[in-house]
This record gives sequence, structure tokens and C-alpha cells, in this order.
Amino acid sequence: MAKQRQQLPPQIKKIEVVDRKTGKTVVRYQLTVDAGTNHETGRRQQVRRRYTTEKAARDALSEVGDQAARGVFVPRKAMTVDHLCAGWLASLHNARATTTNGYAYVLAPLREQHGDMAVQQLTRAHLDALVIALRDGGTTTGKGAVRRPWSGRSVNKAVDTMRAVLAYGVESRDLGYNVAASMRKVPRVRREMTTYTADEIGRVLRAADKDRAGHIWYLALSGLRRAEIAGLRWSDIDLTEGTLTIARGRVQAGAGKVVESEPKTRSSRRTLPLDEGLVAVLRRASARYAEERLALGGAHADSAYVAVSEAGEPYTPDTLTRMWHKIAKTAGVRQIRLHDARHSCGTALHLRGVPLAVIAKWLGHADAETTARIYAHSQDDALKAAGVTLSAVVTSS
Repeated sequence: MAKQRQQLPPQIKKIEVVDRKTGKTVVRYQLTVDAGTNHETGRRQQVRRRYTTEKAARDALSEVGDQAARGVFVPRKAMTVDHLCAGWLASLHNARATTTNGYAYVLAPLREQHGDMAVQQLTRAHLDALVIALRDGGTTTGKGAVRRPWSGRSVNKAVDTMRAVLAYGVESRDLGYNVAASMRKVPRVRREMTTYTADEIGRVLRAADKDRAGHIWYLALSGLRRAEIAGLRWSDIDLTEGTLTIARGRVQAGAGKVVESEPKTRSSRRTLPLDEGLVAVLRRASARYAEERLALGGAHADSAYVAVSEAGEPYTPDTLTRMWHKIAKTAGVRQIRLHDARHSCGTALHLRGVPLAVIAKWLGHADAETTARIYAHSQDDALKAAGVTLSAVVTSS
């Protein structure tokens, strides 16, 4: 027995219209339904839309009816993806400049690919495709450069930021729902922290003694973050008292852009005592800075930063990373991240029995638990040393 065709609900009418592109008469399904009260005007609003299939019209009727019942229906608007992103960034009144620039950086691919699209037309499929493209590499920047694959951490930050932007759109009644609400993040590859041995640290420092920027690597191996080195000024260093104060940081916020700000936490702002050796290294670097400023005269930038070029221009954080890889190659040691050079200091202190609370204070960690979690792996080295000691005792008995 043939299945009886379901009657159209009263809100949907089957009509014939002339297609603007082909000039032919086609069938459309026109939806006319009450959508509740417009939150901007306070008046009742009615939705009238046309769909190419009956199913699409029925689905829309169900969706609009549900949203109207819950008081969350949003009429069609011309708001674009780019405008919504800009509005969300502008709403971050209390955010640090570095934070806002970080958000702008991870939103750039979305704005470049879909910025002109009406935000109500943005789908989960658009976002999933973008996430895959960022993970695999090959997206193009606004300047035409091809991006390398993003790390899982960076991709997931982009997912969190897109979710926040669209949630802002729902809150501001520019969107009926957040298509990114249930997006899945990509797996993160946990990079094992790698640190230098005492011998390798010595080889790097010997190479640093022959390098114009050698004082930078002394600072890195003394536990300073890359941003802290980039933001350090000579006024932060008291060579007479032998102290160094971390008062600011300079971070990379996209290609060629650097943002300077105060440390994020109170623990990051700290004053460290300098030993005689590091004081001597910094005295030589300070004298070299003065000589170069005198030699270049007005051509010298005289930026007063500690990590600068011969012309006095401060190095960007990314430049410091490239220079670090060069000095490691010159020293003939393993290539590790500049950030891990800082952790080499923490590991050395840990294995020499320095209390975790003291290491946390030195490195600017919020608490000793963070320090313990980071340096738990160095217990492996301590166990190896204990095993050697035990072996020697057992063998000699």
C-alpha cells in the first residue's frame, strides 16, 4: 500500500516562482511563522523564508519554533565573521595587550578565510575544515605567505577562541546558537623537556665567551625566560649590588610584531642575586654597549635594552631563538629549545639539592607544585646517580 503523503503544516505553502538565474518556473516552499518578540524593538516578529525542499522548510519551522519558545530566536542580520571577531576583541577591556594580540593572532586564519561571510552562515563544517588546515599546514596569511603546520596547543587555542567569539555572538543576539560549542580539539603532542648536562652548559658558556651576544646565553642558562631576556633593560641591573630585577617581558605577537608588558603574575616579577662571574659578564656587555653607542653616535638606537644589535636595536624574541640555535651549533652541543635552556638551570639546582620552594622563587613559578611537576623527570638522573653509588658500595664489599 502506497504511503500517504503527509499534509503540509499551515505555516508552509508550496508556491511556484521564477528562478532569477534560469528564468524558469520552479517550486519553492515558503515558511511563514511567528518568531516571538524582537528583543530590540519589543514587537512581535514574523519570519518569512523560502526553501528549495519541503524537508528544509519543515526543519526550519521546527528550529524557529523551538528558538521562539525559548526566547532566543535571532532574525537574519548582515553581521559578518570579521565584524563579530572585531567586536569580541574590542570587548576585552581588561585584557593585557599580549593576551589580546594572542587572540588576534589565532583568529587571523578565520578572518582571512571567512571574514566576509555573514556570521549566521558560518557552519561547523567551515570550522572543522579550518582546524584541519591549521593542523596540516598550507593556509595562506593576509600577506600571501604559507603557514607551517600549527602545534596542537596553538590549534586548540584557536578552537577555544572561536568558541568564545561565537558565544559572544549568541550573548549579543547576533547568533541563535554557537556552532563551535561542541568542537573537538586535536590531540596534543607532549614534548619532553630536554635539558643540558653540566658539561654541555660549560661548552655553551665557553662559546658564549667568544660571542658578542654571549651575555644573553649566560642569562638564559641562569633561568630567565625568553620574554624576560628580551625585555630586560640596563636600568633593571644593579652591578654594584649584584642584583637583576625582572620588571617586564617582550613577547612575539605574530610575525614581526612584538608586545611589551609587565609580568603576568606577582611571582614572575622578582629580583635575583648575581654571582661574581655573571656580574663580570654583564659589566663587559655594558661596556660594549657604551662603546658601540659612542662609535655610531646618532645612528645608534640607544634603546637601553640588554639584548640588542650593534646598532642598539632590541632583538625580537624570535631573533633570540634563531641566535640560540646558532650558538648551540658553534658549541657543538645538542639542539634544545631556548626555553629548555632555562630549565637546565632548574634541573641543575634540583639535582644539587636546592629546595623546590627556592627554585620556584628563582624561576618565577607561582608555587613549588608547578616546579615539582616540571622537574619530576630529573629524579631519573638522581636515581641513576644513586644506582652508581650503590653499585660501588656493593662491589667494594
